[in-house]
Amino acid sequence: MITFKRLLGIWFTVFTSAALAQGYEPPRTASGKPDLQGFWTNASLTTMQRAGNYDEIGLVIPPERLKELTANNHQNVRQATDDNQVQGELPDGKDLGGGRGYNAFWVDPGSQFGSVKGEMRTSWIIYPENGRIPFSAEGSQLRRQNIAQFSGNDGPEGRALGERCIIGFGSTGGPPMNNVLYNNMYQIVQTDDYLVIMVEMVHDARIIPINGDHRPGALEPWLGDSVAYWEGDTLVVETVNLHPQQAPRNSAPLSNQGKVIEKFTRYSDEQIVYEFEVVDPVYYTESWRGEMSFNATDTQPYEYACHEGNYGLTGILAGARRLEQLEESN
Repeated sequence: MITFKRLLGIWFTVFTSAALAQGYEPPRTASGKPDLQGFWTNASLTTMQRAGNYDEIGLVIPPERLKELTANNHQNVRQATDDNQVQGELPDGKDLGGGRGYNAFWVDPGSQFGSVKGEMRTSWIIYPENGRIPFSAEGSQLRRQNIAQFSGNDGPEGRALGERCIIGFGSTGGPPMNNVLYNNMYQIVQTDDYLVIMVEMVHDARIIPINGDHRPGALEPWLGDSVAYWEGDTLVVETVNLHPQQAPRNSAPLSNQGKVIEKFTRYSDEQIVYEFEVVDPVYYTESWRGEMSFNATDTQPYEYACHEGNYGLTGILAGARRLEQLEESN
């Protein structure tokens, strides 16, 4: 439940963060570069694309609507996860038809909308102005083909990459690095030559050379081939060549002609402004851009031991084989 005191804190952040950022001098490394290191979270009620019920609002939430929309969003998240089950009471089975795998005990999407440069946002996407990904007809068709090819219970390859413990669910490792229902923690370690981003979800790690070169095009690693360089006090990361199994399933699907440009800028002691641009003439009718906030936190990520004790994939495939046997016997 959101308390009145918490809401006052949210409103104070909205009205004062822009003023605090004016003339802000970031902490610096020994070589004089802005220090991005620390523990950060992008947990938020804000989603990548703008939901249709926010069309009349647009990108920025008016302060007078914030309390209402925050309360409604919390209720919707809870209903989508546990059908308002009560702690300590056994479920009655009515939720089984929805195929739910979680209840609200495990869900940790954040308690407020994303605040970027002092503005509370309805979507991370800032362009196009409708807050939605501008898929081309070809891009939509490619996504449908991939879903048809790699969805099902014939084998492990048909399941999501997160279920297979290969990379994180929902593009948490990026690019771009998206927020999801839980495990939204990141640790950044920085040297003059490398930026390392450890992602809580599935324990992904992005090891990005600074002022390095892209690898040969034949190499298509998970999370893509990323290189970084400084533009003033902003670290720019360019990523190409996502792994073929990741590329069409990413939050920003990419062809071999596509790339994602990310920018990391210390906005205050408490926030990194994370900007991204997706460029791909195959999947999209135009390039699209977004902004996200990474907020400093005193907590640290849990170790994500995906395989240990995880019998979900085994159970899914075993159930599919059993259904096939029953169909054959009939």
